[in-house]
Amino acid sequence: MEQTLSLLIPGVVVAAVFFAGLLVGRKLVRQPAAPEEILADARMEAQRILARADEEARAKAETYRDREEATIEHRRVEVVSKEDRITQQTATLEQRSSNLVQREELVIEKERTVARQMVEAAEAKGEAQLELEAVAGFDAKAAKTRLLEKVEDEARRDAMVMVRDMETRAREEGERRSRRILATVIQRIASDVASETTISSVPLPSDDMKGRIIGRDGRNIRSFEAITGVDLIVDDTPEMVSVSTFDPVRREVARLALERLVEDGRIHPTSIEEAYEKAKDEVEQSIRDAGEWAMLEVGLTRLHPELITLVGRLRYRTSYGQNVLDHLVEAGHIAGMLAAELGVDELEARRAAFLHDIGKAVSHEVGGSHALIGAEIARRFGEDPAIVHAIEAHHNEVEPRTLTAVLVQAADAVSASRPGARREALDSYVRRLERLEDIAEGFDGVEKAFALQAGREVRVVVDPGSLDDVGSKDLARQIARKLEDDLQYPGQIEVTVIREYRAKDYAR
Repeated sequence: MEQTLSLLIPGVVVAAVFFAGLLVGRKLVRQPAAPEEILADARMEAQRILARADEEARAKAETYRDREEATIEHRRVEVVSKEDRITQQTATLEQRSSNLVQREELVIEKERTVARQMVEAAEAKGEAQLELEAVAGFDAKAAKTRLLEKVEDEARRDAMVMVRDMETRAREEGERRSRRILATVIQRIASDVASETTISSVPLPSDDMKGRIIGRDGRNIRSFEAITGVDLIVDDTPEMVSVSTFDPVRREVARLALERLVEDGRIHPTSIEEAYEKAKDEVEQSIRDAGEWAMLEVGLTRLHPELITLVGRLRYRTSYGQNVLDHLVEAGHIAGMLAAELGVDELEARRAAFLHDIGKAVSHEVGGSHALIGAEIARRFGEDPAIVHAIEAHHNEVEPRTLTAVLVQAADAVSASRPGARREALDSYVRRLERLEDIAEGFDGVEKAFALQAGREVRVVVDPGSLDDVGSKDLARQIARKLEDDLQYPGQIEVTVIREYRAKDYAR
């Protein structure tokens, strides 16, 4: 405050002197006066100005001082309030710290009490265990081991019984559903039951035609065999000659050419060559027509032209007396209906089943399994990998990994195993049944084994004293796995293990 007044007073004095000088100057200008009067007036005027300035300065200084004092008082009050709050918070923190210290002491005390009680309980448990071991006569480890062994044996037996029951229920349900699906499919497929063989005999109008076929010094027959690549058998069979070759297409070409020659009556090397060319063109056209017919019959719209030709060649190929092309068409229909029943891709199943035996068209020219050959052909002509896998897995050369591959196997088995579809030599049939019985009788505890239903079922009679019910179930599983590993067969073989205990006595 004093510093402010010291700064204001010199300024006020200077201003008073300045204004007094102005007033004196004005009076001197207005009228001349004596110097003493002028000085006296100036002093009086200066004193008045100084008095007013002093009063104004004092008033402003008091106003500024009052304002500063109010501000200082307000800040002091705020500081006092903050100090009070800090004091209260400090007291609260000290109280909480004290409470935490007390709680920590209580927790430590409880931990010590619990630890002491646990030690006492462990000591009491040990003493009780020692007393029990002394009374029982053996230690706890031995009892625990014996108990675990007993529980393990019971659990293993219960698990085997449970597995047996689950497998039985699953098999019954699976058989019921599969029979329903297969029955529906077989009921919907209406194929002729016929056994076909490739015709290799050509009828003659008379036996005189044999001489023309042979020609002078065998010229015609040698020319015919050289051009067609077949063996022409002219024997004592009346009004009949036979065409023999391993290639069914070549045999069909030779048969048609020979029929044309017999019908024309002119047989010489030139006519033989002309007849062969015409028959070859006719067979090639019939092959393409057969492939396109089969493709449309199954319901396929896109197929590589080379695959169509290979499929058509199967018209002249038989397997156990069953025409392979008819088998493919039938398998395609069956696989499509099975897929429709199961709710999977019907078109993919039809296509895979229709192409599954495509390797048989060239299997007599290329060594190896027709399934693997067919898979390589399909892969070469851009078929889908799922189709290729189904082809190579339909005889289990490759483990089937997709549902389509399993459906192709089922369709192949259904088409091949229906009555009258195939012929099988009696000796191979007997050998297969004997092999089934020998495999089953090779297991311990088996008394007799019988192959039934053309090898579709094996019934095994076991010694009831050497095997229980659970062991009989395990034996059936082992025999089934052995048959899968050692034999190749279409469809499935049912293994039935019969365990029967009979007690006899006589009353005299």
